Amino acid sequence: MPNETKRLTADEIDPQIFDLYDDYCHSTMERRDFLNRAAKLTVAGGSAVAMAEAMLPDYANAHTVWFTDKRIKARYVTYDSPGGNSGKMRGYLVQPKGEGPFPAVLVVHENRGLNPHIEDVARKAAVAGFVALAPDGLYPVGGYPGNDVDGKKLQKSIDKKKLLKDLENSARYLKKHKLSNGKLGAVGFCFGGFVVNHLAATLGNDLDAGVPFYGRAVKGDAVNKVKSPMLFIYAENDKKVNAMIPDYHKALKANGLKFEAETYPGTRHGFHNNSTPRFNEEQAKKAWNRTVEFFKKHLK
Repeated sequence: MPNETKRLTADEIDPQIFDLYDDYCHSTMERRDFLNRAAKLTVAGGSAVAMAEAMLPDYANAHTVWFTDKRIKARYVTYDSPGGNSGKMRGYLVQPKGEGPFPAVLVVHENRGLNPHIEDVARKAAVAGFVALAPDGLYPVGGYPGNDVDGKKLQKSIDKKKLLKDLENSARYLKKHKLSNGKLGAVGFCFGGFVVNHLAATLGNDLDAGVPFYGRAVKGDAVNKVKSPMLFIYAENDKKVNAMIPDYHKALKANGLKFEAETYPGTRHGFHNNSTPRFNEEQAKKAWNRTVEFFKKHLK
């Protein structure tokens, strides 16, 4: 049985708790510290600690496509990754039913490794008709450890440049895979959104479409190297990421890049992730449908 506190809805949680959770997700803050800091807040309508506990991910009840679904075939694969953190990488490869080839989509995780939510997104992509690879950036240090707290610690500890190289190599591996039609898209969330921006600046014409969900912008000369068609997905209430939008988009336009950008009303950072109350079901569905539509347009 899931914890009763996790049944709290977004409307029942004080905005201060959402802000604290955002800090918790994007820092080395321990779970105990997160709950202790929540206990010191004055909130309306209930217990601050209960609200904070409700924010913690509930992966067990957040699947949308099970690995046993007959529309897909899912397995883990390992492949070479020269210049990365160990020279090898592992990912979750999911294909639609049939022999292919299929348009390919790389699914990039947040700042905590390949957790169950990102695997679920890869399965959703396969149901939509794409062969999807969700790489685990933590594989060189043992892989996703089974919980996000230790996952974010591990990801913080590894060499970031080599991590990005591992994810670049994952993209190239998928593009050349026998199940791929040679057209490559990439979608990522939070840190993964930044990675999609990075891949667009790194892979050049080898990336055929990118959809970063609330991802940090690339800066400097990297902006001038972005060539891919891009669909930027933003949350309305996401101060840190949204502060980067004007300069980033201005630079992309100056470079002649045509792109699309959508900000979803009533949403917070992480609104696509259905394992926490930040999830906005209506807007997440719209954003995912737009993502699939964008990929189908560019990955024929």
